[in-house]
Amino acid sequence: MKLDTVQIQHFRNLVNVDIKPSPSVNFVFGQNGSGKSSFLEALHYLGFGRSFRTLKHRNVIQSEQDRFSIFCVSSDETKSLRLGMSRSIDDSLLVSVNGNKSNRMSELVSHIPIQIFTPQSSDLIIGSPSLRRRFLDWGLFHVEHSFAQASQNYQKLLKNKNALLRKYASQRDNSYDDQMRFWDKQIVKEGDIITKMRKDYLNAILGHLNSNLLHFLPEFSVEISYHRGWEKDVTLEQSIFKKFDKDSRNGYLSVGPHKADLKIKTRGVDVSEVLSRGQLRMLVAALQLAQIQYLCEQTQKACVFLLDDIGAELDEQKRELFIDKLVESNTQLFITAIEKNQLLFMDKYKNKKMFHVEHGVMSEEN
Repeated sequence: MKLDTVQIQHFRNLVNVDIKPSPSVNFVFGQNGSGKSSFLEALHYLGFGRSFRTLKHRNVIQSEQDRFSIFCVSSDETKSLRLGMSRSIDDSLLVSVNGNKSNRMSELVSHIPIQIFTPQSSDLIIGSPSLRRRFLDWGLFHVEHSFAQASQNYQKLLKNKNALLRKYASQRDNSYDDQMRFWDKQIVKEGDIITKMRKDYLNAILGHLNSNLLHFLPEFSVEISYHRGWEKDVTLEQSIFKKFDKDSRNGYLSVGPHKADLKIKTRGVDVSEVLSRGQLRMLVAALQLAQIQYLCEQTQKACVFLLDDIGAELDEQKRELFIDKLVESNTQLFITAIEKNQLLFMDKYKNKKMFHVEHGVMSEEN
């Protein structure tokens, strides 16, 4: 679904934004500190329920205000939705879908697939495994309806398992009893489901990824594999039992899909040791684009894609190539840049709008 109308109030330095974006390409210009990245940050809340710049919701609420609010009208070929959310200084949440109120963020984020590309996007490759798990799980959340429930079930089971392990650690009781066996059986059941979904999903997007890499990084051959989070040649149940003594001492489960990772190599070497910062960003671009292409292929959903500071570490040819590919995939784009000369090729896009941000005020340019 694409955004037809966007309204933002009291979000960082954005007092009152009210725009009607293009369903295709939207360029947002402004000097550093003007509010253009804050605009993308607000849109990010609609797809993730959180900021990409801070972990604390209260940090984005405008000074002397008690809440921020974001509202949009979103539509596709079959329906139109009125979606909104607000967060208060006390961290309370209110979500609205066509007037139906809720305090569950999942009621909102399932409607609009949103992805973001920033100067820090190479962290997907060089950062912690949790970022790569989150990458896979975003795609599954929007394509495979049963994944959200399986993931939720697993997280609840893991929480109970860890609480029991901490109890055993405090009691210095290292006996593997029926209670521990019960929780392990449940964890194995849900863990195997998540592992299979992730593997199948990765295999499904590899065709798109390889095609994108031919355009983005033709000089490299990239191999990507899924590491499930426990040893080879043993089942998850066997691995959990094998690690029981250690885990009962430490108070947490050390194996399972919550420890999974993606290994990305070129010629057998980790790409982080070979590719430049700009090349790593193009690899991330290829990965994200593959997700969008597969999402559209499987669900006919359009994605909203946020490109923050497009000029950072990408030359003009790469910028244009990336944007062209996103436009081809029927993606609604919001692109920020400091100056228009960072996007000299933008005149070729027919269905576009341009917005200028200055001191928190956002206005459409003719």
